[in-house]
Amino acid sequence: MATTNRHTPLATIGILSIGDMGLGIAKLLKAKGFSVATNCQGRSQDTIDRAAEAHVNMLPSDVALVGACDVILSVVPPRDAEATAQRILDAVAVLPGARDPDAPPLHFADMNAVAPSTSRAMAASFAKSGLPVAFVDGSIIGGPPTPLQGESGEWSLPLMPASGPHKLADLPRYGEQLTAALRMRHISDEVGAASGLKMCFASMTKGYTAIALQAFTSARRMGVLGDLQDAMRTVAGPARLEQTEAGLVGMAPKAYRWVCEMEEIGKTHAEEGGFDGDLFRGVAGVYRTVADDTVLGLEKVGKRVRGTTADDIAQAMVEGMEAKRRKTE
Repeated sequence: MATTNRHTPLATIGILSIGDMGLGIAKLLKAKGFSVATNCQGRSQDTIDRAAEAHVNMLPSDVALVGACDVILSVVPPRDAEATAQRILDAVAVLPGARDPDAPPLHFADMNAVAPSTSRAMAASFAKSGLPVAFVDGSIIGGPPTPLQGESGEWSLPLMPASGPHKLADLPRYGEQLTAALRMRHISDEVGAASGLKMCFASMTKGYTAIALQAFTSARRMGVLGDLQDAMRTVAGPARLEQTEAGLVGMAPKAYRWVCEMEEIGKTHAEEGGFDGDLFRGVAGVYRTVADDTVLGLEKVGKRVRGTTADDIAQAMVEGMEAKRRKTE
């Protein structure tokens, strides 16, 4: 399917879907000599525009996607992870004609923020299907791939741990180049290890942002937000304040995604760590408030209107929560 000369792509990688992270990965893979395809059927105009900008081949169906691709990366909101995996299984099941029997099976890498048990359930579905498609448990820790300034060809990359019995690096001809391009490291032969690592990392980063959001909002309502910021700057240091405020600003357009992610984190700590899971169910509620009850829930990456500063994040939260309170009185 793929050749290795410089005039043709190393392989065709499918990405579902081309959101902020998917767009960064698509641009990275294109820069590293791969072809990228997606299925934009039923997607928003923003998604279609992003795919066109990155010169991603837009195919008309999942069946066309699995027929054209060597590997598919699932990069979707956590709430859509299992449905996306099932879409690929359904497409492979009705793919006209058989894949080349001498070629490796299609590899499906779930890169989403889900609990290890969710990943294991998806892997079990793939194994039970008997279809020629291999499941890879993956995750993404960090922001979207971004080219560094200058002409060095270097990129700022997130970490992409992977686990399970199937390794993308083992794919002939292009596997090692693909995993090197993605900064993907196989950490365990057990499905769930990569997902669990992501859950533990995100519980500290996004969990902290939820705490900061409550602190900044309450301080704004009490009229002491400036004093809180001064205290952080003096006691914790300017870097901590800057990092905290950047986390708050970056959170707004992603809050809707983080609701399910926090629920998956709670499930992880309950199932793997023995905790009751209540803490992160509460954190999920914080992000649900942002997404459903404030204007911040309308924000889009790259098209920001409100919440471009931590002060306005707090102000928008106060406004939204006051409006909700008045409706219930």
